[in-house]
Amino acid sequence: MALEFTDSNFETEVLKSDKLSVIDFGAEWCGPCRAIGPVIDDLYKDYEGVVNIGKVNVEQNPQLSINYGITNLPSILFVKGNKVVDKVVGAVPKSILERKIQQHI
Repeated sequence: MALEFTDSNFETEVLKSDKLSVIDFGAEWCGPCRAIGPVIDDLYKDYEGVVNIGKVNVEQNPQLSINYGITNLPSILFVKGNKVVDKVVGAVPKSILERKIQQHI
């Protein structure tokens, strides 16, 4: 299972990390979010220890959504060095996310 990022652990787990972080912003009621969930979990297994890969439930962590201007779900941010270096909106194939991970690690 992918990590769970929250308003309270985001700074420690993502912003202060020296690794690339891939953050899936979604909600349980969102169909495309449910569709991409298993892809995010697979990526977590594939890149465990190399890349921080996790999910943010936007309903439970509204401040993160506000901070990053999340208006569409799912939105997947790629964060490195405390900066958003890439973004994908919508459910996309695993290969697209893998390509972006490889570009930024």
